[in-house]
Amino acid sequence: MAQLKSYAKLHFIIFIWGFTAVLGALIHLDYLSLTWYRMGLASLFLGLYILSHRQERRQIFQWRPEQQLRYILGGVIIALHWLAFFYAIKVSNVSITLVTLSSGAFFTSILEPLLFKRKIYWYEMVLGILILGGFFVLLKIEKIDFTGVYFALIAAFLSGLFSVINGLFIRQQSGIQLSFFQLFYGFLFLTLVLLGKGNLWQLPYPSLTDWLYLVILASICTAYAFTQSISLMKYLSPFTVMLSINLEPVYGIILAVIILGDKEKMSPGFYLGALIILIIIILNSIIKYKFQKKTDKMLI
Repeated sequence: MAQLKSYAKLHFIIFIWGFTAVLGALIHLDYLSLTWYRMGLASLFLGLYILSHRQERRQIFQWRPEQQLRYILGGVIIALHWLAFFYAIKVSNVSITLVTLSSGAFFTSILEPLLFKRKIYWYEMVLGILILGGFFVLLKIEKIDFTGVYFALIAAFLSGLFSVINGLFIRQQSGIQLSFFQLFYGFLFLTLVLLGKGNLWQLPYPSLTDWLYLVILASICTAYAFTQSISLMKYLSPFTVMLSINLEPVYGIILAVIILGDKEKMSPGFYLGALIILIIIILNSIIKYKFQKKTDKMLI
């Protein structure tokens, strides 16, 4: 029963992540201001969560200087990821951005062996080429402006890099502590960027509706979703989590069509191409999982 509840909660979290892109389209702020507000509010909410929990509050002061460098690195990467993500949404739409962002699984499969110093398997390269070929077909079918796809691919690459790096860091730190510092340092990084550009004091002030969307984005879609996804690892296998996350673009595209209307409606060819790309990505996850199990048995 606990596993069934955890699986239902996992899909609720993935649904929330899919809603993140829709909120990015609904909020009437430029991509830089939107990311700055999101990271600032999310780090504030996580900070309040830590202060209200004794164990987390005690751990927050048990950090070493070298840990802070890891937090800063992660914070800068996730800030750049969200900048590219929201920019892609602003110049294209949610559907195109989410389909392209699903290639993050491919980038992870390439970055992981480089950072963990293992060889790249042939099937990873073949599936990666098929995914990129699928994107090329989508561009031809829909006559999509490449700008949105380009920045969504950057966001996907940074997402893969962030996941692999955090896979190394999470072994040594609390997940909530790691997330709080990364969000906070990402917020500081963006603040320095805005100061450097002389735009910090000219940031647009959100409307009442935008404030509502920003609070939902920062609290539920960021702070809550992250803390819950960490706790689910106790009950679900990494493979189940990884495979289920591939449904994020499906949830997001459905929500976008319902909420945003005609702007998000694409041709049947687009949805067919998107489905093929999603199948390839899921196939990559399954093959990788089975290959890893086979390798582990050989090592025993």
